[in-house]
Formats: sequence, C-alpha cells, structure tokens
Amino acid sequence: MPVLKLLRDVAMAAALGLCAPAAMAEVVIVVSAKNGSATLTESQVADIFLGRAAYYPSGGEAVPLDLPEDSPLRADFYRDCTGKSASQLRAYWSKLIFTGRAQPPREMADAAAIKRYLQLSPSAIAYMDRKDVDPSVKVVLSLRP
Repeated sequence: MPVLKLLRDVAMAAALGLCAPAAMAEVVIVVSAKNGSATLTESQVADIFLGRAAYYPSGGEAVPLDLPEDSPLRADFYRDCTGKSASQLRAYWSKLIFTGRAQPPREMADAAAIKRYLQLSPSAIAYMDRKDVDPSVKVVLSLRP
C-alpha cells in the first residue's frame, strides 16, 4: 500500500507542476488608449521604471505606475523586465532617493486604479495581468511568463 500512496503523490505533484505555468500571470505593459506610443522594448520599459528615462522614445513624458510592494505581479514584472528582486529594488531606490536623483514610480492599489489613472493621464505607463486589459488601455509590450 505505501507504494501506491507514493505513486499517487508523485502523480499529483506532476499534475500540479504542469498546471503551474498556466496559472502564472502574463505581465503586459500598458499605456492609455489615447497615448501615441505603439510599442516599447524591454530595455526602454526598464529605463522608465528605474528612473533612468523620463520620456518615451517619441519624446512625450513617461509617468510610471507601480502595483503595491507585496503584489506578486510587481515581483514578476521587475524580475522579468529589470532583473531585480524586491530587495535589490528597495536598495536601488533608497540610493536614488537619498542622492535626490530620482523618485520611484507612483503606487496604485490595483489594475482598476491603474486604468482610472491612465484615463486621466495619457502620459502614464503601467504593468498589469493580461486578463485585466480592456479597450481603455493599449498593450505596448508583453512579458512572457
């Protein structure tokens, strides 16, 4: 009987492992549907969110928006787009804020708050789960899980 239990546990673990990638969010970078930017590269997005660029390549101001620090989507975005973990990001912003060189992105509560802000400020840029995209926003970059 212990062998059957072991086989069942292994089968369950394998099944859960196969489901995990499907459950992961697809992070997309969005701007207002009114924004003129068509597409951006990962490098351009990373520069905007790390305070290294304050403007879109087209010349318009870029205002980055963040999800809360404890958001798993935020961790995924920064890991995939900038290569920084949450602790590396905290250290990075601490240094920039202390030296007065930059301010971190404005924090929004959730995707709904991001969409409302994008409607009021077409220069803003944010990230969200693809499932939260609607006609009010335009996807300018998709980060695959």
